[in-house]
Amino acid sequence: MTGVEIALIGFALMLLAIFLRVPVAVAMGITGFVGVWIIRGSASAPLNQLKTLSYDTFSSYSLSIVPLFLLMGQFATKSGMSRALFQAAADWLGHRRGGVAMATVGACAGFGAICGSSLATASTMGQVALPEMRRAGYSDALATGVLAAGGTLGILIPPSVILVIYAILAEQNIAKMFAAAIVPGILAAVGYMIVVRLMVSRESGDLRAPKVAYAKRLKSLLAVWPVILIFALVMGGIAADWNWVKPGVQALFTPTEGAAIGMVITGLYGAATRGLTWSGFVESVLAAASATAMIFLILLGAQLFNTFLAFTQAPQTLAEWIGGLGVLPIFVLLGMLVFYLVFGCVMDSLSMILLTVPVFFPIIETLDFGLTAEATAIWFGILALVTVEIGLITPPVGLNLFIINGLAKDVPIGQTYRGVLPFIASDILRVALLLAVPSLALIWI
Repeated sequence: MTGVEIALIGFALMLLAIFLRVPVAVAMGITGFVGVWIIRGSASAPLNQLKTLSYDTFSSYSLSIVPLFLLMGQFATKSGMSRALFQAAADWLGHRRGGVAMATVGACAGFGAICGSSLATASTMGQVALPEMRRAGYSDALATGVLAAGGTLGILIPPSVILVIYAILAEQNIAKMFAAAIVPGILAAVGYMIVVRLMVSRESGDLRAPKVAYAKRLKSLLAVWPVILIFALVMGGIAADWNWVKPGVQALFTPTEGAAIGMVITGLYGAATRGLTWSGFVESVLAAASATAMIFLILLGAQLFNTFLAFTQAPQTLAEWIGGLGVLPIFVLLGMLVFYLVFGCVMDSLSMILLTVPVFFPIIETLDFGLTAEATAIWFGILALVTVEIGLITPPVGLNLFIINGLAKDVPIGQTYRGVLPFIASDILRVALLLAVPSLALIWI
C-alpha cells in the first residue's frame, strides 16, 4: 500500500470519527499517531515524536497572541462595549425602516474589531440587539438571521484568532493578513446591510425605533471612543506603515505586543467604568484560558496529523498530480472553496483551517494566479476564511445558528434557517467578487 493510499484511508477514517462526534483534536491526533506507527512500522516513532512535538508547537512566540486576543475579547464583553456600540448605531440608524437590524450589523462589525471570535460576537450582540429588534416589530426570522450573520464578522474583521492560526500554518506575516481582511470585512458588513434593506421591504409593520435627538446621538457616538481607540491603536500599530513618521519604521509593535497592549487597555477601561469587576476579571481569565486550551489541543492534534501526511508525501504527490492535469488554477481553487463550503456546515472554522491548510496550501503554491507567492498565500487565506465563515450560518448545523437559537428559545430553528438564507447569498456573492478581483484583499499589501 502506497503512502498516498494510507493517507486517503486515514483522512476518511478521521472524517468519519469527527462525524460520529469524536472531538476534532482527538480524531486528528489518533489518526496522526496511528498513521505514523503504520508507516514507520513501530510505535516508538510516534512516541519519540510526542516527546518534543508538544514543546516545539506551544513554545512558538507567535502563538502567544491567541490568549491575549481572547482575553481582550472577554474584557470587551464584560466592559459593556457591545451595548455602547449597539446604542450608538441604533441612535443614528434606528429611526429608519430596517435601521435597528442595520445597527445590529454595524455593532457586530465594531465588536468584532476588538473581539476576534464569531461565537462570542453572536452571543454578546444577541443579548443586546434581539430584544430591541423584537420591540421594533421585526419577524423572528429576520431578527435571528441578522444576528447569526452579523456574528460571523467577528471571525473576519481583525484581530482574528483564526487569521493568526492560518498565518502561522502558511508561514505568512500576521500583520499583512490582518490588513488583507479589512476590505473584505467592510464588504461583508455593507452586503449584510443591503440584504436587510431588501428583506424589510417584504416585512409587515413599521420596523422603526423612535427618532433620537442629535444631542443624544452625539453623546452615544462619543461613548464608543474606547472601541475606536483600541482598534486604531492595535491595528494601526501592527499593520500601518509608519515610515512617514520615522524612516525605516514599518510598524510600532509586533502583533503579540499589539495584542498585549489592546488587552491591557481594554481591561483598564473596564475597570475604570466598573463594568469589569473582580469576579468578571476572574471569569474572563478562566474563559480565555479554557478557549486557549481548546485551540492548542486542536493545534497539537493537527500537528500530529500533519506529521503523518508529511511521512506519506500525500500533499506533494497530490500537488504534482493536479499540476499535471492541465486544469486551470481557478477551477482547482473553486473545488477547494466548495469543499470548505460543504464541510464548513458540519465542522467549526478552526478545525477546518487546521485540517485543510497542510493539504491545500502546497497545491496552491504550485498554481499560477498571476500573483506573487506572498500575495497568493494571503489571498487564499482570506478566501478560505470567508468561505469557512459561511459554514457558521449554513443549515443544518451552523454553529452561529444554534448560538442565536439558544438565546431565542421560543423561535423555531426553521425560522432562523429561513432568515439567514439571504445573508448566505450575500456571502457567496462576496466570495465571487474576491475571486474576480483579488486586489480587494491585497490593496494594503
